[in-house]
Amino acid sequence: MHQYKQHRNTLTQVAAAARPGISERSARRIDDNDALPSQRPARGWRTREEPLTEVWDVEVVPLLRTDALLNAVKLLEELQRRHPGQYDTGVLRTLQRRMRQWRALHGAERDIYFAQEHPPGRLGLSDFTVCDELGVQIGGAAFPHRLYQFALAHSGWRHAEVSVGGESFIALSAGLQAALWRLGGVPEEHRTDSLSAAFNNLAEQETLTRRYDELCRHYGMRASRCNPGQSNENGSIESRHDSLKTALDQALRLRGSRAFDDRPGYEAFVDQIVQRSTCASPRSWLSNARCSSRCRRAAPPSTRNFRHG
Repeated sequence: MHQYKQHRNTLTQVAAAARPGISERSARRIDDNDALPSQRPARGWRTREEPLTEVWDVEVVPLLRTDALLNAVKLLEELQRRHPGQYDTGVLRTLQRRMRQWRALHGAERDIYFAQEHPPGRLGLSDFTVCDELGVQIGGAAFPHRLYQFALAHSGWRHAEVSVGGESFIALSAGLQAALWRLGGVPEEHRTDSLSAAFNNLAEQETLTRRYDELCRHYGMRASRCNPGQSNENGSIESRHDSLKTALDQALRLRGSRAFDDRPGYEAFVDQIVQRSTCASPRSWLSNARCSSRCRRAAPPSTRNFRHG
């Protein structure tokens, strides 16, 4: 249509229609209608007879009820086998459309996710991730470890700490406090996954453990958790695990070796990669500055030793 209108400015209707290969009838219809296709009312009638009327209810629907994951190509092949010469590939799009409509009304229910909004300074998240697959060696021996990661949901600013052992309260407390002091402020809310060190999971209680509650209260944060088994609720930190481990793996490949002399050397390497990923683009600087300015200033360390319980 666009090509026809361009040629129509200088050519006759017949010549302009011949350039893009449309019929003279279509050219007359375009000239007579000034509205764009998107501005025209929806058509309420069919331009041709429904080709699947005879087989839809008696053959296609029973197959879909047996296995709703059957695709249109396979179903069309089955119809062609049952009715030789009756259904060609031209009905594939019609079959796909009818299948979409059927699944919307009779198919399995789908999970619905709503977009989350994270204002600056509102939410910080913590989580652990296993990094054994990185194949790091220290002093010639394999170094199985985890990474504790804290991130701001709005700006993406993050901090990571190497952790050996399980997801303990000591590792959580040390990593969280180090992240807050490097950030220079605290978010309004801190969310963590179902960490056994932070929550009474064994007793299936929803209240925070005493030590974690005291830690969050000391820094003026509201503590929250995602529902068990719903990792999508913690997606702002879960997705960053993959990106961080990918960045570490690529940096190790460029380094040419996964061996380090000691743990401080590996920790410095991790910190360098984290800082690079945080400041990868000029936009992250602006977003982080905006977010940090809305975080409250971190309280001084308490006389109580949160790191050791």
